[in-house]
Amino acid sequence: MLDVSDVTVRFGGVTPLANVTLHFEQRICGLVGPNGAGKTTLLNVLSGFVSPAAGAVRCDGTDLLRMAPDRRARWGLRRTFQSEQIVGDLTVAENVAVAREHTASMDRLSVSIAEALELVGLAERATDRAALLTTVQRRLLEIARAIVGTPRLVLLDEPGAGLSDVETTQLVQIIQDIETRTEALVILIDHDMDLVRATCSSVSVLDFGKVIAHGPTDQVLADSAVRRAYLGAEDVE
Repeated sequence: MLDVSDVTVRFGGVTPLANVTLHFEQRICGLVGPNGAGKTTLLNVLSGFVSPAAGAVRCDGTDLLRMAPDRRARWGLRRTFQSEQIVGDLTVAENVAVAREHTASMDRLSVSIAEALELVGLAERATDRAALLTTVQRRLLEIARAIVGTPRLVLLDEPGAGLSDVETTQLVQIIQDIETRTEALVILIDHDMDLVRATCSSVSVLDFGKVIAHGPTDQVLADSAVRRAYLGAEDVE
């Protein structure tokens, strides 16, 4: 359970988040909105890369804003990024180990890496250099780094960008498996509404740094204000 209360972020004269209050309790929650709406800024607040001017963030009763980013990672907060973070000269398994090496014994580390790679379908590529992976495989490797071990909160920032329909179908199953196999709370940002519909029980919508809708996925995506702001559709009776 994640509570974001009255979070405001200011960069000079720009306010990318203005008094954002959201409650995430479903296991897989969507966070959508047009470009520049403040979605990634909110993930940066959660993961500690941006300090809000005001507000509070608590997950299962823990005050995340009092933790440095590395402490949040040890606590169980993991994330992916829009830009690729894979180290090509390391093996697939070594890339995953980077996210886990300071929070587990070596024996448990190898087991955790194997489990994460199996979940995303990369177990057979564990000893290959990451530079040899395809684009979609590198995307899956980043997800493996986010779920290795025992994550509590997993933030996925546009994992479906640029994927084909077949690859998106595979991603849907992986995201669903994260919830069932790790019991982590997953927050998914993506512009692919089919992906969001297939995975998220609830959706929150940001526009110009403010919450304009929050609730069950189908209900929110059918809202006329959301359609106008995000989907670019006319308000039809």
